[in-house]
Amino acid sequence: MGKKDPRVDAYIAKSADFAKPILRHLRKLVHQADPDIEEMLKWGMPSFVHAGIVCNMAAFKQHCAFGFWKSKLVLAGKDGAMGSFGRVKSPKDLPSDRKLAAYIKKAVRLNLEDVKVPGRARRKATSLRVPADFVRALKSQPKAAAAFKALSTSHRNEYVEWVSGAKQPATRARRLATALKWLSEGKNYNWKYDRRA
Repeated sequence: MGKKDPRVDAYIAKSADFAKPILRHLRKLVHQADPDIEEMLKWGMPSFVHAGIVCNMAAFKQHCAFGFWKSKLVLAGKDGAMGSFGRVKSPKDLPSDRKLAAYIKKAVRLNLEDVKVPGRARRKATSLRVPADFVRALKSQPKAAAAFKALSTSHRNEYVEWVSGAKQPATRARRLATALKWLSEGKNYNWKYDRRA
């Protein structure tokens, strides 16, 4: 059997007057659609969980939001960020109860079947053109050149962007000297923030 969280009661009670009937309606509908659903506060808003997050709701100053964790799959490709149905100012702004209940059941089924939302296709990192003065400097310091070559494309690009981004020749020369020193020590550009260092 599902579980209600008293913090959700408190959240609804402190919401704006226009939001209370919307939130109560959504909460009731979620529990009717899946009697085993549990509720909790996540990120400060009421969330409904069954084998993972199913959906959540929130009240703002002038509207409410209701959204599915896997909205791309539940709503067949639509992805409305946090609120799957835009700004909800009254229960009329939501789909019919029958349709919403079907969405909720589908979201629960996706969780129970452990269906994952497909991630975005990753772009392959492409190397920036290394400026001629940088290439010459690397050739003069084989240890730095070997370290630069061993870096991932994104780490090489960080060095190239940093050195190339200098506006003054003196600044560029200082950055190039610093880059060669760090590379000779086997450091990537953001070595200060590397937890492994």
